[in-house]
Amino acid sequence: MLVKKRSKFFVIGRNKTGTTSVKKAFKDLGYIVGDQRIAESLFDDYCNDDFSSIIKYCRTAQVFQDIPFSLPETYKVVDKVFPGSKFILTIRDDSEQWYNSITKFHGKKFGLNGALPSVKELKEAGYVSKDFIYKSVILHGTSDLEPYEKKIMCDHYDRYNKEVIEYFKGREECLLVINLSELGAYGKF
Repeated sequence: MLVKKRSKFFVIGRNKTGTTSVKKAFKDLGYIVGDQRIAESLFDDYCNDDFSSIIKYCRTAQVFQDIPFSLPETYKVVDKVFPGSKFILTIRDDSEQWYNSITKFHGKKFGLNGALPSVKELKEAGYVSKDFIYKSVILHGTSDLEPYEKKIMCDHYDRYNKEVIEYFKGREECLLVINLSELGAYGKF
């Protein structure tokens, strides 16, 4: 089903910043939300700098979140292709809070007994594709020697948020920056 002539909303906060909660809020309000598993299957296209399938996918719904929309550059591409769209940058209190959330989640989901996953475990996680989780972690700029290197991941998180805000400077009406843990956050939404 193609969704034409309707506003598009892109939830572009990094994973583990409340993007799923925002998706649920949109669903509760009756918006057509993109199928997350299909979106995640486009990750290799993103990694190959091929946005054509991502653009095609964006014609299927009104609201999109997480990978590939939470990754650098995607927001710029969809902003150009879908002018007038709205973007929601979900954030945490700080990069350390985000880091703790993502590493705890990965430990529970992909690690042995809740420990941070090894590179081998990441490469064999079997989520979406065999190496999806590995690629999504290394995308932060870390290496196989220390895939969850805290400073590199936190710097990546901070840089990404800064770049998004800078990109929308002068067009603040297109971007909502929201921390779901703040009082009144849903009202802003």
